[in-house]
Amino acid sequence: MSLPLTDRVLQLAYDPGISPQGGGLPGLSVLKNVVNSINMFGIIAVVGALAVSLGVWAWGHHTGGHQAEANGKKGAVVAAGAALGLGAANGIVAFFSTLGSQVQ
Repeated sequence: MSLPLTDRVLQLAYDPGISPQGGGLPGLSVLKNVVNSINMFGIIAVVGALAVSLGVWAWGHHTGGHQAEANGKKGAVVAAGAALGLGAANGIVAFFSTLGSQVQ
């Protein structure tokens, strides 16, 4: 037996009542510490990558190696973008999570 159209639309609009909530599972604080440590490791790696890229850029410029200079520039831009992404990761996720919770 087929359901009327209005009943099918109401079933599509059903709210399951699920929302993020802290404290539901054990180990949440450990997981937060692990993610924070991964983020810090990433930031430290980006600092190293930026230093190497700037060194390659300078070395390429002073020796006339145009390809090394270009690669150093690319590395510096990528490292800066990675630093921006790592620093803004929490805000980006919070923004889109809030935006997603407003969808009805």
